[in-house]
Amino acid sequence: MYTLYSMQRSGNSYKVRLVLAKLGIPYRLEEVDILKGDSHTPEFLAMNPTGQVPLLEVEPGRYLAESNAIIWYLAGGTGLTPDDRIQRATALQWMFFEQHSLEPNIGAAWFWLALQKGGRELQQHALEDWMEEGHRALGVMDKHLKQQRFFVDNRLTVADLALYAYTHIADQCDYDLSGFPYVRAWIDRVAAAPHHVAMDWQAADVVAAE
Repeated sequence: MYTLYSMQRSGNSYKVRLVLAKLGIPYRLEEVDILKGDSHTPEFLAMNPTGQVPLLEVEPGRYLAESNAIIWYLAGGTGLTPDDRIQRATALQWMFFEQHSLEPNIGAAWFWLALQKGGRELQQHALEDWMEEGHRALGVMDKHLKQQRFFVDNRLTVADLALYAYTHIADQCDYDLSGFPYVRAWIDRVAAAPHHVAMDWQAADVVAAE
């Protein structure tokens, strides 16, 4: 059984929990509070030297880091990944976009404005750039979604779940989504798809790691 090292309010961790729920995969869960330094203990750093969550133990002593790598691994060979070679590459294209253009801005704003006490004052110098670049990324997404309901193959794939994690909470960290109607409609479609779970969801049948 997989063991997932995750932080409940981390968007990157949420991606993995969402994919696991979509696929009905059982796993053991260990909560890691990065705000308390839990990811920088000697024990955790021995598993993942970057000191980041999520981290998936795929088999005893073998670990996979980086949220999009983890969900690509989990979704491989399932209905969440396209069969067509070009469509698979397109899914990866959007997942790279998420990590390059979306997560560094909306994810950073979420961490400092919603999770870190006093973060707004500490990062006031960076807020303008996060807002500008984050809104630019949302504009790219909105333009794409004007033409189709999902990002790849006109159906829900792992690319949508990667993008959804931080996009759906953007309005909770100063982003105004009112100018992105196609993004807002897409958020609703993703949330309405079967086996969806919210970021704060905790499954009764997930085994807590000891």
